[in-house]
Amino acid sequence: MDILAILQLLGGVGLFLFGMSYMSSSIEKLAGSGLERILETVTTSKKKGVGDIKGWAFGTGVTGIIQSSAATTIMLVGFVNAGIMKVAQAMPVMFGANVGSTVTAQILRLGDIGNDNIILKLLKPASFAPMLVGVGAFVILFTKSKKAKDIAGILVGLGMLFYGMTLMEDVFAPLRENEKFQSLFVSFENPLLGILIGLVITMILQSSSASVGILQALSATGTVSYALAMPIIIGCNIGKCSTPIIGGIGANKKAKSLVVGYLLFNLFGAIIFTVLIYVINVTVGMPFMSKHVNRGSIATLHLLFNFGTSVMLLPLSKKVAALSEKIVGTDEEKQTDIELSKLDDMLLNTPTIALEQCKSLIFQMSELVVENYKLATSMIYEYDEAKFPLMEENESFIDKCETVLSAYIVRIDRKRLTAEDKLTVNEILNSIGDLERMGDYCMNIAYVAKDKNEQDIHFSPAGHMETEKIIDAVRYTIETTHKAFIADDMNLAVRVDPLSQTVDELKEIIKSHHVERLQDGICSIEGGVFLFDLVNSFERIASHSANVSLHVIKKVRGDDEFDEMHGHANDSHSEEYKALYRYYESQYIDPILRSNEELADAAIEEKKMLEARAAAKSLEEKAKAEAKEKAEKSKEKSKDDAKSKERSDKTSKKNATDKVKKNTTKNVDKKSDKEKSDKQDKDKSDKGKK
Repeated sequence: MDILAILQLLGGVGLFLFGMSYMSSSIEKLAGSGLERILETVTTSKKKGVGDIKGWAFGTGVTGIIQSSAATTIMLVGFVNAGIMKVAQAMPVMFGANVGSTVTAQILRLGDIGNDNIILKLLKPASFAPMLVGVGAFVILFTKSKKAKDIAGILVGLGMLFYGMTLMEDVFAPLRENEKFQSLFVSFENPLLGILIGLVITMILQSSSASVGILQALSATGTVSYALAMPIIIGCNIGKCSTPIIGGIGANKKAKSLVVGYLLFNLFGAIIFTVLIYVINVTVGMPFMSKHVNRGSIATLHLLFNFGTSVMLLPLSKKVAALSEKIVGTDEEKQTDIELSKLDDMLLNTPTIALEQCKSLIFQMSELVVENYKLATSMIYEYDEAKFPLMEENESFIDKCETVLSAYIVRIDRKRLTAEDKLTVNEILNSIGDLERMGDYCMNIAYVAKDKNEQDIHFSPAGHMETEKIIDAVRYTIETTHKAFIADDMNLAVRVDPLSQTVDELKEIIKSHHVERLQDGICSIEGGVFLFDLVNSFERIASHSANVSLHVIKKVRGDDEFDEMHGHANDSHSEEYKALYRYYESQYIDPILRSNEELADAAIEEKKMLEARAAAKSLEEKAKAEAKEKAEKSKEKSKDDAKSKERSDKTSKKNATDKVKKNTTKNVDKKSDKEKSDKQDKDKSDKGKK
């Protein structure tokens, strides 16, 4: 084999593999967007075992079309990792995928058809491959239908696959008479060596269909016997496990369990068939082992191995799944992480499925925005601290979605998407930011409600009624947006823009009315601060809702020229727009305008009544204070009178005492004077006598 033959062989293998890949890609574009729903349908059933059989048949059919059980298994690993399927659901599909991988070999057995007549000759791959490529290329070049181009891509891929096979056969044909080549193949009849060769070649090519195809091409040389083909085919089926094993790196444990199940399936088949074949050959003998095989014989052996193994293990699929999960183990994940893990990198190989996951996640994001709005507005007048943890959990999920979804969706290969799917990508990319900002404003409403409760701030009856109206208007706006977004409903989407305009007008009216009430002394400045913060948040939520609705309209219309960032769903001067705006005006603005004066008058009367009550209460309190003061003064006067009397009594007593004392002193003095006088008289008498 010279250098040109080696290059031709490499070219043949390359065409073979590229044809399989191109055909697989075209099939995914044609039917990939509905694959998740089909998988769920075929793998679930109320009747025991029916779901397993349907899943097995589905796996066989899909793999038979895309020509690679490894590719199907990688797809299943992505589905399990993303939570679309359970391990037990995916296991029968994977068993069927192994059987479906034999379809390529069955198609290639057409090469054994003789050249006896023109009809048989046209059935040979070498004959109809040019026809497939020609027809497919013609359709791709000259048709505008995306669906027709995808079908043509399948034809071109299949034709290239057959071209590659023909090239490989042409390379191997001269080796038919080469003795060294024949002796080399005789040495490969050692079972273990044959299994190893099949395993290594399949690991290199990443496709058992390709490695078995090469073996079929070699069989054209007449040097391949059953003794050589059997172990190589067994090795090929073990080697194809390398692709899912590599693809399972970084996946969660459930996805890894499926990979382990895939490996167990092929190891079980390899062990059972190896032991069975060589035990029978040694004990009983198998005379055909030395006979040469052709393409059809190899295709049959490949089918028997996979079909026999799947038949034996299909009734035990749930036990195989349980064993796989036991080997790998399980891990606990938060619900948020489980949802975000649906954006699995392995799904990028199937862009339509990856896009379906993006849609599922952003729909949840939109649903949580609606939920948070309802929770936040319910706390404005009936505050409940217990609602905050749920709101914060929802907001955390919304924020994570924005980051993860934005980074993931730009990695989806747009070249492999349909025109409609490309519009969906644009819709999601443009809506992510709006939904995240709506979530932020919902949290702002909750924080305002919390501060309002803590500071015991209350709105006037008029302010209360107007706030309720704008709450209802915005709730209807975001609910309509959510429904339009999920269903791509044009009829709902066109309502959001006039709704947003109505909310904007409501905001200005509420602010104006509050200023009037403030001037009348009905409302407080503190309450106005909270009211203005709330209505600004309501207006921004409605504005972002209008943006999302315009993204929906652009997608539904399929109009790349539509500027949803600056345009409107309808001309604001059109009759349809005016009719919608007038309807919402009658629902939300007119009731406020009609009742504003009445509510204001009632508020003024209530204020006067409160002032009168306050004045009466003030007079009553003043009278009580005066009576109390009078009583206290009377009490003080009584005390003063008592003290005055006491002082008077003391003075009188003292005066009496002093008078008695004075009289006593006077009497004593009189007595003394008398005694003195008597003494003088006596002295005079005595002196006279002398």
